[in-house]
Amino acid sequence: MNKNSWQNRRHRRRSHQQNPWFRQHSSESRCNAGIRQSLQDSDPDGDEAPSTSSSTDGSSAPDLPGYYFDPEKQRYFRLLPGHNNCNPLTKESIRHKEMESKRLQLLEEDRQKKKTARVGFNTSFLLQKSKLGFLNVTSYCRLAHELRVSCMQRKKVQIQSSDPSTLASDRFNLILADTNSDRLFTVNDVKGGGSKYGIINLCGLKMPSLKVYMHENLYFTNQKVNSVCWASLNHLDSHILLCLMGIAETLGCATLLPASLFISSHPAGDQPGMLCSFRIPGAWSCAWSLNIQASNCFSTGLSRRVLVTNVVTGHRQSFGTGSDVLAQKFAVLSPLLFNGCRSGEIFAIDLRCRNQGKGWKATHLFHDSAVTSVQILREEQNLMASDMAGTIKLWDLRTSKCIRQYEGHVNEYAHLPLHVHEEEGIMVAVGQDCYTRIWSLRDAQLLRTIPSPHPTSKADIPSVAFSSQLGGFRGAPGLLMAVQQDLYCFSYS
Repeated sequence: MNKNSWQNRRHRRRSHQQNPWFRQHSSESRCNAGIRQSLQDSDPDGDEAPSTSSSTDGSSAPDLPGYYFDPEKQRYFRLLPGHNNCNPLTKESIRHKEMESKRLQLLEEDRQKKKTARVGFNTSFLLQKSKLGFLNVTSYCRLAHELRVSCMQRKKVQIQSSDPSTLASDRFNLILADTNSDRLFTVNDVKGGGSKYGIINLCGLKMPSLKVYMHENLYFTNQKVNSVCWASLNHLDSHILLCLMGIAETLGCATLLPASLFISSHPAGDQPGMLCSFRIPGAWSCAWSLNIQASNCFSTGLSRRVLVTNVVTGHRQSFGTGSDVLAQKFAVLSPLLFNGCRSGEIFAIDLRCRNQGKGWKATHLFHDSAVTSVQILREEQNLMASDMAGTIKLWDLRTSKCIRQYEGHVNEYAHLPLHVHEEEGIMVAVGQDCYTRIWSLRDAQLLRTIPSPHPTSKADIPSVAFSSQLGGFRGAPGLLMAVQQDLYCFSYS
């Protein structure tokens, strides 16, 4: 009888070993047991296993390939190559959970005003230094701006429109303030697909009630908007220049829309149409010239080519490039057009040269990744550029050397802009992680990191506009942020 019992136990053990389900779970049990034993035997300061997660009692958990250590549950979980219904634990879901936890923490810190730009940086510090003569007027104003930036509080802006139903469904794609910061041009993604445009009047942006009115138009497009800028044809910011990407058999185009198309009232059937539209294949970027030597001109960055077009005469200049031109900016004091390319090259075109002539490249700078934005500082001796690796550099155009680098920006592949404001001495950029960061222009100090009010998503990267006079003359300084269907104001007061 003992022999029969031994044979039965041996038969059951052999059946378990042959069953795939038992083999998998027994191997996982042995792996978890081995992991627990290694945690007990390993030295937290040793070099046998690298540590990436910390447990609640202060010890370190080794980083094991294919497994994730949860510090709350004090155990390892197996990482799967993709989502499934049983255990959707992947690296992407873990990363998203950590980012959301960080975002909520930063929102709470902003609400409680726990963060400051610099250590010991407050109003009494500035006043004391100023009275003792350690700060001149320029330094005092600059530091006062930094202090106000670190203390800005978020408030939601109420948007009014003739059709309120569209405000709840259409999502903001981008916003762009005009020169006087009394209008915002908006591109909104329509729920059914495509984009529509509008202009928000900021004159009503007054505390404590933040109310603005959106002027919409029936103009609609199913083409992607790659670049937008204000154009001064009849007067300052009289038009909007749009750069649209081609789809299927439809070519891309550069379109000039009169701003009066959105604001002025016209009888039915008598609305002004587009001023002009230029069919262009593969347009990536656009810029409007305020230089007197290239008046009434705009440029478009194409695939391996730059086109400079005179709106009045229709004359075009073509400049061949070795890469796609993703960013452009005209200088005002000198007849130069700066271009940032996918190859990482930044070069300037001398507009006085003919398109077939030689020597039209005036400057050469290089980044390690595709350049997404270029901004020229007021004296036109420095240029700010960002790329798809998240690098932001300040270049000296006289020596062609990088004199400052701004750390913290996050980008992997997106076409993200820079916003430089020399009056306040700050630079603003929104990363692909949906965080809005503000730096000091003078010393590249990161002054403020603003999380998105909505959960982080690469499809909902906020679009921002900063001004020292929001709403025009006598307006208050602050930051406007558009994300999903909402508009927020971060004001100094």
